[in-house]
Amino acid sequence: MDDERQALLQFKHGLIDDAGRLASWVIEENSDCCKWAGIACDNVTGHVHKIHLPGKDCYFADYSTFDKAYEECLKQRRLRGDLSPSLLNLKQLKHLDLSLNDFGEKQIPRFVGSLRNLRYLNLSLSGFGGTVPPQLGNLSELRTLGLGSFYENDESTSIMNMQWLSGLRFLHHLDMSGLDLSKAIDWFQVINTLPSLVELHLSDCQLMHIHPHVASLNLTSLSVLDLSRVSGQIPLSVGGLSSLEELSVSNNRLNGTLPDSLGLLSNLVHLDISNNLLMGVVTDAPFSNLNNLKVLDGRGNNLILRQRLANWNPHFRLEILYLNSWVIGPQFPLWLLQQRDLRGLEISNTSISSTMPLSFWGSFPNLEYLDMSQNHIQGRLLGIPSTLSILDLSHNKFIGQLPELSNSSLIHILDLSYNSFEGMLHKLICSDGGKQLGLRALNLANNHLSGGIPNQCWERYEWLKFLSLENNNLSGGIPRTMGSLYSLFSLNMCNNKLSGRLPSSLKNLINLHFLQLAGNKFVGRIPTWLGTKITFLSILNLRSNNFRRFIPRELCYLTSIHILDLAHNNLSGNIPRCFKNFTILAGKGYISNDIFFLVTSGYEYVSGSASLVMKGREDTYSTILGFVLIVDLSSNNLTGHIPSELMALHSLLSLNLSRNQLTGSIPKNIGDMKSLESFDVSLNQLSGELPVSLSSLNFLSSFNVSYNNFTGRVPTSTQLQSFNESSFCGNKLCGDPLPESCAVAVPDAHHEDEDEEEKGGAHVADLGLITSTVFGLIAGFWVVVVPLIVSTRWRIKYFGFLRELKYMICDAIHK
Repeated sequence: MDDERQALLQFKHGLIDDAGRLASWVIEENSDCCKWAGIACDNVTGHVHKIHLPGKDCYFADYSTFDKAYEECLKQRRLRGDLSPSLLNLKQLKHLDLSLNDFGEKQIPRFVGSLRNLRYLNLSLSGFGGTVPPQLGNLSELRTLGLGSFYENDESTSIMNMQWLSGLRFLHHLDMSGLDLSKAIDWFQVINTLPSLVELHLSDCQLMHIHPHVASLNLTSLSVLDLSRVSGQIPLSVGGLSSLEELSVSNNRLNGTLPDSLGLLSNLVHLDISNNLLMGVVTDAPFSNLNNLKVLDGRGNNLILRQRLANWNPHFRLEILYLNSWVIGPQFPLWLLQQRDLRGLEISNTSISSTMPLSFWGSFPNLEYLDMSQNHIQGRLLGIPSTLSILDLSHNKFIGQLPELSNSSLIHILDLSYNSFEGMLHKLICSDGGKQLGLRALNLANNHLSGGIPNQCWERYEWLKFLSLENNNLSGGIPRTMGSLYSLFSLNMCNNKLSGRLPSSLKNLINLHFLQLAGNKFVGRIPTWLGTKITFLSILNLRSNNFRRFIPRELCYLTSIHILDLAHNNLSGNIPRCFKNFTILAGKGYISNDIFFLVTSGYEYVSGSASLVMKGREDTYSTILGFVLIVDLSSNNLTGHIPSELMALHSLLSLNLSRNQLTGSIPKNIGDMKSLESFDVSLNQLSGELPVSLSSLNFLSSFNVSYNNFTGRVPTSTQLQSFNESSFCGNKLCGDPLPESCAVAVPDAHHEDEDEEEKGGAHVADLGLITSTVFGLIAGFWVVVVPLIVSTRWRIKYFGFLRELKYMICDAIHK
């Protein structure tokens, strides 16, 4: 037994154990290794037969703490390092579980294939990489083999050939989820040689087809089949898997329709065909004998359900039914009312346009989740069952007043947006009783609600994170009591008739990320506490109100701002230079779209949406809102220059400063804003030339500098010359794309004549000088030479003078 203890100590020596999970593995001789953490020994022989050291599943649903908590989990709860071959000394080892650890994309050691007594081997989600060694085929006693990386995508393990699997005849459970099997073209033929297989998980394995090119199916014991990322049609032979209890082929590229042979799977309990390319008509035939079916997930396909009998009464009793994007209307399907065991029902976008039956709510006493959005369902909503946790009836035609919430209500998400509800909020918000409610998201946008926002009752909603009341007819002010919504993440009251000043109690909403109050009649100054107290703001939309005076410098503390829209107010003064502190817009921070989703009760809800004006048109953004980066200060009374510091916002997509009273020129370093797609400074008093660096803005698709005092040539670039001339009109600009050509400098004719005269005079003067010089040389020569030739006496005197001069020079030199 001491050999086994030493083997385990050597195994520990190769591992990095940050969390001290192996602290009980000590060297002392009297230490019983059978009592060490993760070790189990045989009760009869005393030999080590089990090593069970899985890490912790580091999955977190709370996106706000995801990065930090995930990193901490990986560090503290996962083993790292190398696997030691000392494990080969554990001759009786039958169980080895090292799943959910982190082995740094190292290859699975080949010696693992020599642990021949293994019945259970689980290395899933342990960060192994490379190729799975075929030596694992020597583990002939294996019952369970887990190599999958289904829940995380950081592994790159692959299998080139699956023939080694055929030696594992006793295998019951096989999980290869997430492994790259794209080159294993014979995968189905090999799997068909495993007659004992009960569970097969091959999700996200890059399998290229699902066609079973085999003479007969030997997988008669298979009860769970989990596939994804395969293409083709669901084969008719699927009906031969008579023992199948769970069939999951979600998130594939399966096409065609559902084969009737599915009806032969009488033991089927769970059927998941969601998110494929299935289309066409489906009758009730595939479901005729599925008496044990409890879960049917068919969402994300384009199937049309046509029941053969009007009074079809299916034999199954479903607990979960998801059929969104199917066509099951226009009449409300009455067979649904017979599914009294339903806990989850999703029939959004299913072309239902009739009135909801009065007996609907009483038919599902256990219903927890209901999504019937994006239909044309009519009727009134008289109440909300207390069992419901999530209710989404958005984009329908419900009318009447809002329902009440009972004291026993378990509702977490309530979405009644895009209907025709009318009346006041008080009935819903201040339902009878003062009990705290667990509501996380309330969306009442785009209805016909009127009256004021209730003063009381907001203290009951301490867990509320998302509140949208936009596009209604609400009036009055924002009550101070809304400052008690300490958990609020998103507040949207755009496009109502709200007025007054923003109550200072809102500064208590320190967790607020989205504040949207556009399209109302708010007055006064923009509060400084928006920047000093609510520092996590990602969206601040105060567009189309009556805010006045200066833009507070305190807004510069909003380093996480994505969208700043202060357009159409009465703001004056200069644009703050400290806007350069916007970290996200400057490209110095991490942009995450996760904060725009609310996850609760296992359901992901889009918690952020915004109607924004970009490139001259208004659009509503939701799922990609985190990647929309805008500063809009248009239609105010701002003065002064455009600060050059504003050009430091390198990640900004849209900058709109139009319809102000700005002066000066466009900063020359505007070319630094490489991501800019929309730029508008029209209707100001700007002057000077357009900066040449505008030519480097390669993503510009909307551009307007019209009605200023710009002069000179339009810079040359692919983008600038593609815009209409209306983008430049009202200036003194020239050059393409404008019809005005830029003038070429041509010398004046009068000055040219004067120059020619000057040049001519110069030529005459030069000629006279040359003539005089030549004449003088000639005359001087002959005046001296002619007398010497004619007179002998002059000649003797001249040469005598030269001789005397020579002697004088020589004497002077010698002295």
